[in-house]
Amino acid sequence: MGSKAVLGEFEHVVLATVVSLGDNAYGAELIREIKKRTGRTVTSGSLYVTLDRLEVKGTIRSRMGDPDCRRGGRPKRFVTPTPEGMRALKEVRATMLSLWSGIEEKLESV
Repeated sequence: MGSKAVLGEFEHVVLATVVSLGDNAYGAELIREIKKRTGRTVTSGSLYVTLDRLEVKGTIRSRMGDPDCRRGGRPKRFVTPTPEGMRALKEVRATMLSLWSGIEEKLESV
């Protein structure tokens, strides 16, 4: 891979949600927020595979929280965006805005 991280559509959704949630970005909360914002039901399996992929790409970092007795002693996996992740999101946004330029008018006539 070059110096740029290329994001797939679901990776984009997950990374943007990580940024949106800030310090509260962990599995269950990410799933709830994605559902709330997109209407999309996300399984924990697909989320964690995507989080692993984003971490390999260098766009997020993860850390384990303290063990939580309400979770059977399991800790939460918190994730934060890296500077590379923020650059990747900025690039995706710029690309999408460029692609959408002039399309809104055509959609209004449908």
